[in-house]
Amino acid sequence: MIMKSKFKYLTVFLVLAGLMMQTSCKISLVKGKLEASADIIIYGGTSAAIVAAVEAKRSGKSVIVVSPDIHLGGLSSSGLGFTDTGDKSVIGGLAREFYHRVWQHYNTDEAWVWQNKEEYGNKGQGTPAMDGENRTMWIFEPHVAEQVFEDLISEEKIRVDRNEWLDRKNGVKMKEGRIISITTLSGKAYSGKMFLDATYEGDLMASAGVSYHVGREGKDAYGEEWNGVQTGVLHHKHWFQSDISPYIIAKDPTSGLLPRISGEDPGEKYSGDNKIQAYCFRLCMTDHNENRVPFPKPEGYDPLHYELLARSFATGRKDWFEKFDPLPIHKTDTNNHGPLSSDNIGMNYDYPEATYERRKEIIKEHENYQKGLLWFVANDPRVPEDIQKEMQRWGLAMDEFKDNGNWPHQIYVREARRMLGEFVMTENELLKKSPTPKPIGMGSYNIDSHNVQRYVKPDGFVQNEGDIGVSTNGPYTISYSSLVPKKEDCENLLVPVCVSSSHIAFGSIRMEPVFLILGQSAAAAAVLAIDEETTVQEVDYNKLKEVLVAKGQIVE
Repeated sequence: MIMKSKFKYLTVFLVLAGLMMQTSCKISLVKGKLEASADIIIYGGTSAAIVAAVEAKRSGKSVIVVSPDIHLGGLSSSGLGFTDTGDKSVIGGLAREFYHRVWQHYNTDEAWVWQNKEEYGNKGQGTPAMDGENRTMWIFEPHVAEQVFEDLISEEKIRVDRNEWLDRKNGVKMKEGRIISITTLSGKAYSGKMFLDATYEGDLMASAGVSYHVGREGKDAYGEEWNGVQTGVLHHKHWFQSDISPYIIAKDPTSGLLPRISGEDPGEKYSGDNKIQAYCFRLCMTDHNENRVPFPKPEGYDPLHYELLARSFATGRKDWFEKFDPLPIHKTDTNNHGPLSSDNIGMNYDYPEATYERRKEIIKEHENYQKGLLWFVANDPRVPEDIQKEMQRWGLAMDEFKDNGNWPHQIYVREARRMLGEFVMTENELLKKSPTPKPIGMGSYNIDSHNVQRYVKPDGFVQNEGDIGVSTNGPYTISYSSLVPKKEDCENLLVPVCVSSSHIAFGSIRMEPVFLILGQSAAAAAVLAIDEETTVQEVDYNKLKEVLVAKGQIVE
């Protein structure tokens, strides 16, 4: 027994020693449990998390990424390959390095397996997909992005603990306004000097007692025009352009409402509510037969859920394929488009605060809804023949998401919690009506919210509400103080994803290039806070700005 015990502890010692040599992190046994420590602990597996880790490591700090995700990169590697660039000139630093590495991949002959490079249309959002002059590629396949993130982690020898879920009830240990350690559901503990919450949900932020908001603020909360309920505002094509009956038997209220239509009043215009914009999966489809997997029919499929789409088709709408945005190698990033599409409107309101188990239910419901939608368009006889024939050419990509039935790993959490920090970004800063203090990065994409609810109008017809698209009229700056909690909430936490912003301002800030930018800026601030032995609120902004500019960040 004594020999076995010695052997056991020798084995543990060797494992710990090996990990420390690889990561520069400290690992110890505390009451029989592994406890790891590093200068900076990053919770999340998103694009912001990985870039933040790279910045910390290159700045000479030890770092551990504690990721609930197995696959790294969030939406950037889970289908959102048709990048929402906006003005590419304001994307610098590690964000630009990411897109440069993507360009390096597609600049090889090996990348173009089923398509000649010359055949690819080079279409992008606001910029050509492949920008040879600047050696960047803005449009990419999911697995290419994931490999770039994996390469960064490997090259920098960064420790990433995957499938580690924060114990949201008892897993955050605080002392005198600072996070001391976090513990995951598996029992692993991580202590650090600085912490970053780089999740889409803001779970660490919330568990640490930091103030936050869920839902839409009323118009008057921050003096905004586009916040709150927006009935009658129809900015894109994601609304019913003809009079469509919401009832199971058309025009017969006694037959009951069709699925996914709210029977409640949508609320007074400009008022606030606790509702959030719709989620969906950004699908990677292909029409290349060698790589195509036919759309699966989901369990419990019910065509009634897509009756509104059939009625819309019957009016003559033909724009179903408008957001089949082309990726290289005969693939797409397929996004929501039209009055009833991949956005699962109204079915995600409880997601931000939900338990892990409930979130899994919501995600599965979204998956089944979206799979049913694909099946409906490809197979239901009420779909116009020309649309159905074209749809049958498409399927899921066999070489993507191989361990998940070719379905994206990450649902598009367009909005969840948003921190109430030292400074709240609003549409007024994005529209340059108000100055932005302490800028540490820039955004430029349109202020963009997807639909929030589907309701019955007073005239008895169905309509969607919440879809907004407003130009920012050029790039805008993002405040360092929007990444920082109020000092009384926490002194050593930065939040580069669930930033302190209003609902409508977040509609632009939420783009993946911006999360890459904010991830780097947050990590640079964490490094300075450690070096100066100060709080994140008291970091010398001029020093931070100097560091970021030196590293290629476009600050203003």
